[in-house]
Amino acid sequence: MKRLLWIDISKGLAILFVAYFHFFRTYFQYGVLPAPDWSNFAAGALTILRLVWFKVSGLGFHAVGVFIILSGWTLMQSTTRRAEAGAIAWGAWYRARVLRLYPMYWVAHLVYLVSPFVARLEPVDDRIVLSLLGLRFIDIQMNFMYLNASWWYFSMLIQLYLIFPLLFCAARRLGPWAFLIIACAAGFFARYVLLVLWPQNGLWVLGGFAICRLPEFALGISLAMWHRQSAARLEWFLLRGAGFIIGLILYPAALQLYDGLYEYIFCDFATGACCMLEIVGIAGIISLFKNPTKLFALVGLYSYGLYLIHQPYVIWLGLRIREVPIWLFLLICIPTLALLSAWGMLLEKGTNVLVNTLVSSRKSAPA
Repeated sequence: MKRLLWIDISKGLAILFVAYFHFFRTYFQYGVLPAPDWSNFAAGALTILRLVWFKVSGLGFHAVGVFIILSGWTLMQSTTRRAEAGAIAWGAWYRARVLRLYPMYWVAHLVYLVSPFVARLEPVDDRIVLSLLGLRFIDIQMNFMYLNASWWYFSMLIQLYLIFPLLFCAARRLGPWAFLIIACAAGFFARYVLLVLWPQNGLWVLGGFAICRLPEFALGISLAMWHRQSAARLEWFLLRGAGFIIGLILYPAALQLYDGLYEYIFCDFATGACCMLEIVGIAGIISLFKNPTKLFALVGLYSYGLYLIHQPYVIWLGLRIREVPIWLFLLICIPTLALLSAWGMLLEKGTNVLVNTLVSSRKSAPA
């Protein structure tokens, strides 16, 4: 099965949106938009553009839900392909996941510790041990956002990967619809318990307890199964405008779920799904053009590296440009995100090459 470039493009767009969001939040944390000016057409158009920019920029964290969905999709797709070639050796599967995730995660820690131009908002202390292990949900209030707040996602991801064999078998046995309904019920129930029945720190719902984000992950798994059943139909819906329009229509309703405790149970799933429809729809447009396809697909292919290293850099820079006008901030964003993408790509590719070389050397060494 050939690699789906539009998924890589979607991942590229999603990680750039997340990185941009963290940059925007730091730069505009105490900012105030100019007063609306409706005195003439040009002034009114500029006022509308500012409002749209501000609202859309504030939705960047929804792209995390997109990553959860696409992670479920790509993991289901690759594992299904492996299952069709023979029985899956789950021990080897776990080993491959560990080698894929942990080395680059450790490199990101090293980069954080030695790089200039990064925001160091907390001291390096014994909490770094749990961080290196990925167990940031232990003593969650102290550890979950430690050093680099973006790394909370890693703690959630390793939990989802840990239970993936169970999810994989359940999805193949139940079928995509039944599996998605049951997984959503489990995820929404977990959120109900932690939000209503037994209120806990909100970091558990964010991802400290990964079952709370199972609905998005399960949606990705089901989408992979539907794509296998009818790729042309699903891609037409996602890439040719229908999904984008539906997401645009449903997005305001999804945002209303922030307004109540019970409604928030469904909020992350709804906003993540809507954001996914928008991002994949844009990816469909980009995929019509050769050079942009190559560029964004490359960013998506190495999106893991950018995710792991970007936040301390954009916080450092954002704190130093708070006084510049909005138009200059937007101009600064382009080279900043380009440089961070290249840096993350270099680190991830180099790490993968080193790990593959060491693993190959160990396999070929005489007993």
